[in-house]
Amino acid sequence: MATCMKAVTEQGAELSNEERNLLSVAYKNVVGGHRSAWRVISSIEQKTDTSDKKLQLIKDYREKVESELRSICTTVLELLDKYLIANATNPESKVFYLKMKGDYFRHLSEVACGDDRKQTIENSQGAYQEAFDISKKEMQPTHPIRLGLALNFSVFYYEILNNPELACTLAKTAFDEAIAEIDTLNKDSYKDSTLIMQLLRDNLTLWTSDSAGEECAAAEGAEN
Repeated sequence: MATCMKAVTEQGAELSNEERNLLSVAYKNVVGGHRSAWRVISSIEQKTDTSDKKLQLIKDYREKVESELRSICTTVLELLDKYLIANATNPESKVFYLKMKGDYFRHLSEVACGDDRKQTIENSQGAYQEAFDISKKEMQPTHPIRLGLALNFSVFYYEILNNPELACTLAKTAFDEAIAEIDTLNKDSYKDSTLIMQLLRDNLTLWTSDSAGEECAAAEGAEN
């Protein structure tokens, strides 16, 4: 499906909401498998004795997965910069695509090192911040795209910048603002919005507990 949606995007016309969602889901599924594989392989590599003959095989496989992940992310980022962000005619679409840009630079930063990692982090934060500023001006606090952005941006602060305080502040503010206006939710977005609100709350519980882990699986499942 990713190949088909790439071809549709490259035709140059603005995508409909349905096409936009198909593109997002298609690439999320592709990159998600690689990210999961990379985490498992990296964990195995760290636990493998340096004298073990299997270590080089594990390292080679990790590097192969990293290369494929970078290729996927680069493809998405090129589509975003060349077609999608430039063609977005309304704030909702622009926020959606800038959030995607932040997401895919975040995915790149997970496997990057040194100066490359620093640059991908800066690019991710810049895209998230631009999307966040637009969403606060143009979208209701209960809008699922605004909530999804807050969810992922807070995960970026927690996992990539290692800043739990800012992550919690962002997530809590988004949750509280949405709760205050929950009565305004329309039927079409109620399910999506309340699901993301639950994930924001779950993350806050995880991040503020004594046993806070390194990963936030719930947040990854809620990207939209």
